Amino acid sequence: MADSTLDLLSDLVSKAVKAGADGADAVAVDARSRGVSWREGKLEDVEGSEGQDIGLRVIIGHKQASVSTSDRRADSLRDLVERTVAMAKAVPDDDYCGLAPQNKLHKGPLADLDLYDDTDVSAEKLTELAREAEDATRAVEGVTNSAGAGASAASWAITLATSHGFSGHYQGSSFSVSSSAIAGEGTGMERDYEFTSARHFGDLESAGWVGREAGERAVRRLGPVRMPSGKLPVVFAPRAANSILGHLAGAINGASVARGSSFLKDKMGEQILAPGVTISDDPLRRRGLQSKLFDGEGVRVSKQNLVENGVLKSWLLNAATAKQLGLDVTGHASRGTSSPPGITTSNLYMNAGEMSPEDLMADIKDGLYVTELIGMGVNGVTGDYSRGAAGFRIKNGQLCGPVSEITIASNLKEMFRHLVPASDLEFRYGTNSPTIRIDGMMIAGA
Repeated sequence: MADSTLDLLSDLVSKAVKAGADGADAVAVDARSRGVSWREGKLEDVEGSEGQDIGLRVIIGHKQASVSTSDRRADSLRDLVERTVAMAKAVPDDDYCGLAPQNKLHKGPLADLDLYDDTDVSAEKLTELAREAEDATRAVEGVTNSAGAGASAASWAITLATSHGFSGHYQGSSFSVSSSAIAGEGTGMERDYEFTSARHFGDLESAGWVGREAGERAVRRLGPVRMPSGKLPVVFAPRAANSILGHLAGAINGASVARGSSFLKDKMGEQILAPGVTISDDPLRRRGLQSKLFDGEGVRVSKQNLVENGVLKSWLLNAATAKQLGLDVTGHASRGTSSPPGITTSNLYMNAGEMSPEDLMADIKDGLYVTELIGMGVNGVTGDYSRGAAGFRIKNGQLCGPVSEITIASNLKEMFRHLVPASDLEFRYGTNSPTIRIDGMMIAGA
């Protein structure tokens, strides 16, 4: 399968060059998935999908076009080449389009990251897992209903070939189980969730654990109050702290920097986080949920410290933004079949600090522990930050009762400078953070 797909893509780019292209690349994404939903003791839905998409990008001078198809018949692929070349001749110039520099392409064997598990999980097995998760949720005292449970299995293969010498292929898989719980009644109802996901089926947490965690999280949120307004320390649970890394990734995305629309656009080489804080991106993490063997343009990838000891070290760049900024590519190109390369992180994480979460909040006389963030009130140009939040009040270093209907606000530049990570980093998601503390945030409550 891999060799035949590589041959097909190599033939496509060769035909594109013969048809007048200065450069071309082609990507194939072969994917299949299966999932079930279970709600209130009944099977709610069974879904399955299977796709074989191919995308061709053609570059002629300073023009480029991308076209995709799911039809791999010879006449359809000939038409794909003709349409893409014709479109590339007709579109406006793009001074920064082009293939990645040849000297940055991956060469040699690809790493073995064990990303693919060929376990065939049947719809019946997925149903069993979803049922087990919901049963465990509903068994938690205080849970009054279930918002549903689910389980899924997926696999995919990515193949890429370019006209200037790169060809590569790798496979991946993913499995997940989730459950969502409702506790309380009437206007006092609260909802929460839990899930587990992994590259290998055997690495999943048990469905029973997922269900119990979802139920217990929802019950803990019962009876929330609004805490008084003020400027106080805020501690973000890991699940909420991950979003802070997402805001950083958006701010150092080469497209935002090149447009001048990032609040960090002038901060390269400067201290943006507290000394001792390091943020890494590791595409070569074994069984990592976002691992990849090469980027969307065929560029070799490696672990990088984007922020090291608090100092900003790198933008996230693909070939176009690297050319626009006069820098080298960084291996962060992403690729679909119907559009030019974008930019994305891989296994992005904040390195663990030295203190436990308990020690991190031990000296907080009054503060907020955030478990959920609501809304998208973040300005990527100015860094202004304002989001709804829910969680627990901190009194004298201890978590007290639940709180909700709160807004937390600051500016990301200030938040980054005051951020302190705890020691509890776990790799459970695509983006991972330990518990973090940020002092001096404005809390708007009662």
